[in-house]
Amino acid sequence: MEKRNVLLIGAGGVAHVAAHKFAQNNDVFGDIYLASRSLESCEQIISSIERKKSYKDNTKKIEIRQVDALDISELINVMKSLEISITVNLASAFCNMSILEACIETGSAYIDTAIHEEPHKVCEDPPWYANYEWKRKDRCHQKHITAILGAGFDPGVVNAYAAYAKKHFFDTIDTIDIMDVNAGRHNKYFATNFDPEINFREFKKVWTWICREWVCEPVHSKKKVYDFPVVGRQTVYLTGHDEIHSLSKNIDANSIRFWMGFSDHYINCFNVLKNIGLLSERPIKTAEGLEVVPLKVVKACLPDPKSLAPDYTGNTCIGDLIVGTKAGRKKELFIYNICDHRACYEEVESQAISYTAGVPAVAAAILVAKDVWDVKKMVNVEELPPDQYLNLLKDMGLPTETIKVSYSNSNSKRKQ
Repeated sequence: MEKRNVLLIGAGGVAHVAAHKFAQNNDVFGDIYLASRSLESCEQIISSIERKKSYKDNTKKIEIRQVDALDISELINVMKSLEISITVNLASAFCNMSILEACIETGSAYIDTAIHEEPHKVCEDPPWYANYEWKRKDRCHQKHITAILGAGFDPGVVNAYAAYAKKHFFDTIDTIDIMDVNAGRHNKYFATNFDPEINFREFKKVWTWICREWVCEPVHSKKKVYDFPVVGRQTVYLTGHDEIHSLSKNIDANSIRFWMGFSDHYINCFNVLKNIGLLSERPIKTAEGLEVVPLKVVKACLPDPKSLAPDYTGNTCIGDLIVGTKAGRKKELFIYNICDHRACYEEVESQAISYTAGVPAVAAAILVAKDVWDVKKMVNVEELPPDQYLNLLKDMGLPTETIKVSYSNSNSKRKQ
């Protein structure tokens, strides 16, 4: 079988990790290209790959190209000229539809890690995938285009965890609580772990799936403390997130919620920025007549998430706490991954948040290249067979762990 050429679009922290992982698995693919508006950012990633000696086959290198990911005609020309058959979109979420359109026109498989966003629309009505991506389902099916949506960690691996748990551990599912905590430490006063603009746009409304209905809650209004493996007791807040919007359609569960860990310091900084209007996505004019978007100003002032990597210590813990039944008995399972910031930096000069998002996208590309996930239609990750995906992720640095909870009357005891 002829090996397939790959186009990786984006040059941020997640693309940095993905490029390393493509280099480590370059024997699976044909030619590999890294494309972005910034050639300098691409060159920095290539330099990192060379420093860490990531190329599995040293006779093959990743080439770079300059491209505007919002320009569909330019994307089509690049994909055709390079004979691209797999495109991994790790650019801004604002670019998703232009890249997907180019893939539909050229026949390239499409993989992304986050839901599409329009710059002037925030937290649209649910389900979010129905606003843009799913409107193109029929065209993908008609043209036999594989389009895998949300193949990062959350969304992505947590979706696969839900499918895996349903397949192997549960007859019925009552609740899925997706929980994401970063117990890491860095030397900055305040920073976000990925693009600040996208990060803060998530916190306008909390859309969540409760008792088979969409419910909207105020931001950071509900929280709980959970005793996580390795990272211990952490406070997590109910938050809206991509994966709820597909899982509510594809997994039969009464309630599906997303919880993210925030420190008191983060919440305090966030509230100050929000209350003085600096998290607004709407343009304003300064006294000098200069039009600015407050949120973009905040983004420009905060550290680039990539810059956190050298000094980051600690771990992330991301997983699904699932409650349901098996053989008529109540069952609870926490299926999760622990990722170490220092280990990620030693391997690929990145931090764990970028690592957990970037590795799964490459694993998805490998399964497409091997025809395991080349399904010739648009799907979310939970619609795909999870076993080979999770096994491959273990080999690539993201092993899956489980904790079971047994019940005796009204008391419960956690078992490793």
